[in-house]
Amino acid sequence: MKNKKLFWIYLISSITYFLQGIEGLPGLSFFAYLKDQLGFAPEKIMWISSIITIPWIIKPLEGFFIDNYLTKKTWILLSLFGSISVSLFFGLSPFLAIPLIIAMMMVGNFNTAFRDISCDGLMCVEGKENNKCDKIQTVQWISTTIAGIIVGLAGGWIADHSTYKIGFLCLIPIYLIASLIVSKYDTVVPKNRTCKSCKEFEKYNVTCMESDKTVCGNYSKTSLWDNILSYRELFTDRKFLFACLFIFLYNFSPSFGTPLQFIERDQFGWSWQFMGILGAITSGISILGAVIYFKISSKINVKKCLIWSVFIGATTNLLYLYFTPVSAIIYGIVFSGIGMFIFLNIMTLLAKNTINGKEATSFACLCGINNLAGTCSSMAGAWLFPLVGLQWLIILSAITSFACLPLIKHLEIK
Repeated sequence: MKNKKLFWIYLISSITYFLQGIEGLPGLSFFAYLKDQLGFAPEKIMWISSIITIPWIIKPLEGFFIDNYLTKKTWILLSLFGSISVSLFFGLSPFLAIPLIIAMMMVGNFNTAFRDISCDGLMCVEGKENNKCDKIQTVQWISTTIAGIIVGLAGGWIADHSTYKIGFLCLIPIYLIASLIVSKYDTVVPKNRTCKSCKEFEKYNVTCMESDKTVCGNYSKTSLWDNILSYRELFTDRKFLFACLFIFLYNFSPSFGTPLQFIERDQFGWSWQFMGILGAITSGISILGAVIYFKISSKINVKKCLIWSVFIGATTNLLYLYFTPVSAIIYGIVFSGIGMFIFLNIMTLLAKNTINGKEATSFACLCGINNLAGTCSSMAGAWLFPLVGLQWLIILSAITSFACLPLIKHLEIK
């Protein structure tokens, strides 16, 4: 690749998102621990899953620190060392109390969130400059999906034949390899970036970790309060706020995934290994959806694709009213490819609409809204499931999918 900076963005993005996927390695075995050994009900697991996602909801706050303090490379390395510590804790602790499980899983999510935001900040800067946001995001999520295939195969085996401790310990060598690669990363400040303090074009060509750490002399005089005030545009820009509201409504619908897993395990009699293999197959199919998006992304009418995705999402939810061993396999295979295509279309839309100089924060804000919707979905599902049952929960999930439809016309598509 001729553009060395872009090559490094592809490489760092691939590594970072591969880690996000591979961190699910102890997922099935830990789910088995909560379900079979601790005897947790579906709604209790859903509540725990909701609580530990708090670090993903406050991504804008994390993005502010990443944009303004240290460098993105430093944040990524710190998060990797933090993840190693969490893996050692879960892999070596003889007994886990519930409050400790929640606390340490939140710490783990903080590490992953900081790593994710730092990587996305780099992606938005270079992606917009080279008009490659769609390509970089596709590579990111293909990397995650490849890791998902590994997780499906190895994670299922671990759940059936070993414990979650092995899953966590297996992550440590991967974190160390990633740390070594990231430590080699360096780039140059783009010459067309402006100082966040005086707004003058940068006249320097200095080695720096990323473009938002400008070397203008006035930058060092900027106070913390001035930095905070400069972020007002995130909360006053009408188009940006419409995007935030759309993302929340698009992703919010009461969740019913955990009850389906209980059905697969208890009624269908599926082994954890079989569930892992099925997950690996669906991950492989989703790569096909990502490759198709990579090829035709520049030709897509984004608004029309969003409208279609709303109706597809509602329809797929309703199909789960008919849930058998055969239909569960068919749904997983078919919906995975379509879902990846739709997901990448939305993520590209968000990346292209980030604010210059505040890429990490603005993209994190949009993604944080997305994660807030996911947490609210899980909480709503946990609350409604024992009250209305699975069938009505699925119907309510389908109905709420249409809430975002009127907002599409207000979105700014760049």
